[in-house]
Formats: sequence, structure tokens, C-alpha cells
Amino acid sequence: MINNGHPIEEEVRRDKVGMTKKIKVLLSKLGLDVHNRGIIIVAKVLSSAGMEVVYLGNALPEEIISVAIQEDVDVVGVSSLGGAHISLGTLLLEEAAEKGLKDKVAFLMGGVFPPSDGQRLREVGFDAVFLPGATSGDIVSGIERLVE
Repeated sequence: MINNGHPIEEEVRRDKVGMTKKIKVLLSKLGLDVHNRGIIIVAKVLSSAGMEVVYLGNALPEEIISVAIQEDVDVVGVSSLGGAHISLGTLLLEEAAEKGLKDKVAFLMGGVFPPSDGQRLREVGFDAVFLPGATSGDIVSGIERLVE
């Protein structure tokens, strides 16, 4: 469930029986880009912050959405350094909408691309965009704000 800008009081969500669960995040490299050092560091940061991380590696939009559904994640985070962030990112969100996932899961994009593309990514539907220079704290708190 996406939070519409309201502060999050807890780092966990409640399941159907009231038990607390960790925020579950699926991370993937978008497309064939093999520059994975950043996303592996982010995976470790999120895990250290108490989140459950599923690292998919390289994948195309259809596979990412399929795994997101199978794993019942709260967040899908993708990384791109290969220049296809807008085209593949748009396809990812279209696939998510087709499968009924877009309004249930927060979608994040990070990587190295022109800062002006960050606004375009938000316009196509990403809930948050992290550019070079984003700190571990920025990413963790950004996820916590988006997920209830």
C-alpha cells in the first residue's frame, strides 16, 4: 500500500492478523545493464535497516513484475546506468498497471542518468527517483515514507 505523503510511524507494516512484517523490497537491474555495484550496496543498506530484500539481478519489465507479484513485495526498486531508464521504466510501469500492481506497490528508480530525467521518470509514474549523491538515509527514509 502506498502512503500518500503522510509520515510513517513504523518501519513495518501490519498483515491481516495484526502481526508486524518487514518492508519487503524487490531490487533489480533494469534491462541488460551490468553495472551492479550500486544496487548491491543499496540491497545491503536496506537489509541492514531491517527490510527484507529480494535481489533479482538483471531483468526486463515483465519478469520484474512477475517476481514482484510472486514475492508479494511492498516496493520495486530498479537501477539503470545503460540509458534505457525512461523507455524500460515506462514499460515496467505499464506492465505493473496491466497486472493491477501499480497502485499497490511503490516503484523507485535509481542510477546514473541526467537529473532532468528524474522529473520525466516521476511523470511516467515512479514514486521516487534517486540520483547520484543520494545517501543511504535518503533511500531508507524515502522507502519508509512511501510504505505503510
